[in-house]
Amino acid sequence: MTHYSPQMGTQTQDKVEDTALEAVNLHIHYGSFLAVKDVNLKIARNQITSFIGPSGCGKSTLLRCFNRLNDLIESFHIKGQVYHDNQDLYSRHVDPVLVRRRIGMVFQKPNPFPKSIYDNVAYGPRINGFKGNLDELVEQSLRQAALWDEVKDKLKQGGAALSGGQQQRLCIARTIAVQPEVILMDEPCAALDPISTLKVEELMNELKKQYTIVIVTHNMQQASRVSDKTAFFNVEATDKGKVGYLVEYDDTVNIFTNPRETYTRDYIAGRFG
Repeated sequence: MTHYSPQMGTQTQDKVEDTALEAVNLHIHYGSFLAVKDVNLKIARNQITSFIGPSGCGKSTLLRCFNRLNDLIESFHIKGQVYHDNQDLYSRHVDPVLVRRRIGMVFQKPNPFPKSIYDNVAYGPRINGFKGNLDELVEQSLRQAALWDEVKDKLKQGGAALSGGQQQRLCIARTIAVQPEVILMDEPCAALDPISTLKVEELMNELKKQYTIVIVTHNMQQASRVSDKTAFFNVEATDKGKVGYLVEYDDTVNIFTNPRETYTRDYIAGRFG
């Protein structure tokens, strides 16, 4: 495997600066089953992009394509291309471990390691050979995750002892600590109460100053509150099962107030989903 260098490529510099992630004619398969078809999507740098749509439309499947987590499923394969900063992430020369270092992931259910708060954040830098001041990095990451003031006096305590919302922010701090360029979030607030949800949403708005964020959410109010752009996916029945596809992608304000497609308008209005 060669080193993953996201600045490689032949497209224009303007495009590299504006677009962090891109799917081109992307079809996602599990064995012979087509799960998601023909996605073309450009995700802007330092913005929050939401994926919305009914269950089974492929939102999370597509999200995991951007850091190659689907590779862990034996039958998974794609047709088309997925780019990060113009580097084809599925090139045979690209190491998926390096992809996941640059493109971090926060999951639906908070999953702190069975370690101290400090060691949760320090784990990634340690295994990646971080040579700097680890104490400073842990503090910086916890501050970025808006958690430092709540945990600075109990860094040796277990991460599992925190509240659900604090655990999720700890997982965000753990992701930040390896200094990624993109943060993927799969239903990050689904298991949280409204107050914790608000804190995570406020955190996302701060983090987009430094990171590109892509979020899958079933909560349309959340998508309308936090995201700059929104992609609406739907699902259609075929002889071989249900296939997800991208219906519409636009600025969030347009998706929620003036969608171009009837399916989008009906979904936003609650007529199906």
